[in-house]
Amino acid sequence: MNETEGLRFRRVHRPVITDELPEHRNKGSGTYSGKVFQVTLLSLGGFLLLPLLVIILILESPIHPEVFSLKEPPLMKGCWEPNLKLREAQRLFEDQISGPESITSIGDVLYAGTADGKIVKLIGRRIHTLTRLGKLPCGSREEESSCGRPLGIRVGPNGTLFVADAYLGLFQVNPTTGEATRLVSGGQVVAGSKLSFINDVAVTQDGKKLYFTDSSSRWQRRDYLHLIMEATADGRVLEYDTESRELTVVMENLRFPNGIQLLPDEESVLVAETTMARIRRVHVAGLNKGGMDTFIDNLPGFPDNIRPSSTGGYWVAMSAVRPNPGFSMLDFLSQRPWIKKFIFKLFSQEVLMKFIPRYSLVAELHDGGICTRSFHDPNGLVAAYVSEVHEHDGSLYLGSFRSPYIAKLDLSKV
Repeated sequence: MNETEGLRFRRVHRPVITDELPEHRNKGSGTYSGKVFQVTLLSLGGFLLLPLLVIILILESPIHPEVFSLKEPPLMKGCWEPNLKLREAQRLFEDQISGPESITSIGDVLYAGTADGKIVKLIGRRIHTLTRLGKLPCGSREEESSCGRPLGIRVGPNGTLFVADAYLGLFQVNPTTGEATRLVSGGQVVAGSKLSFINDVAVTQDGKKLYFTDSSSRWQRRDYLHLIMEATADGRVLEYDTESRELTVVMENLRFPNGIQLLPDEESVLVAETTMARIRRVHVAGLNKGGMDTFIDNLPGFPDNIRPSSTGGYWVAMSAVRPNPGFSMLDFLSQRPWIKKFIFKLFSQEVLMKFIPRYSLVAELHDGGICTRSFHDPNGLVAAYVSEVHEHDGSLYLGSFRSPYIAKLDLSKV
């Protein structure tokens, strides 16, 4: 063996030491442990989620939504241009009054119905309880139907008050003594359907006819979000004759008829069809009696009560809007009933209300549905959940279906 061959031999038999082998061993061990962890985690997740999914599939949704279509919301420009004018309002009776849905006045005295079942009289800075239509206790969802929930309130020709209670019916109330007389009982069956959600009322100048909305025969006021989401066309407009005491259906098949306002000729009423974001004109007398057309379609929000303005128009309150540009959840869900059903299996109405963006909008509309001015409060920072606009002595008094105050806007400041 020469020297060269000896070197070759040594190279062949020289042990090769690298740092790859330990790493390879560690990598294999780590991969195995990771796989075990992943399998364990997935198994645990499946073990926890599978029963939940089964329960969700088995549970019946409380709503049976219908598919309906809304037009693309109008651009928020021109009369609808967003502003901050509602933030000029001041809050009255803050934390002293609960959900003053509707407001009216006799002289300088204001009257409102509250979430705790009372009709209150507001004189200066003082709050007086005029009457209670239902019975105590009040305050919970379960107690609302017996406590009562006064909604629309109007002044009749003789200075008496007419009140629409969602559960208890239509009442005539003496504004001095508080004596209340029931005219129409809530919950009764009229023309085959139950009066389940009496909402707003309008009275003729002679006090002989009352027109009122019954928002649904299926859902009560405490389930109003179910009604909006289900979009059932089971709402009606009814007429009550105070002399003959006859109760008749004027119009039916409406999706959440809400606020109602007589036109000056008293041959037709404006009705807010909340779910459809429009206002209908229902003919209640004259040659067109029994007919209906559209006063304004495709509003940028969902209308509530309608009240006269001092310029011959009508104030419309909206507590939720359909932003354009922007995204409207209610518009999106209108074509997707299966999502609505799934949502209501998981969440309560109170939880869902927290996901609906607050945006207060009041608009003045004139004949032909022409918008002449609008006041906004994005995010409802000052005036939230607006339900009605009552104009009195140069100011707007804003009712709310859930806020603990009345907001007052001085029109000279906007």
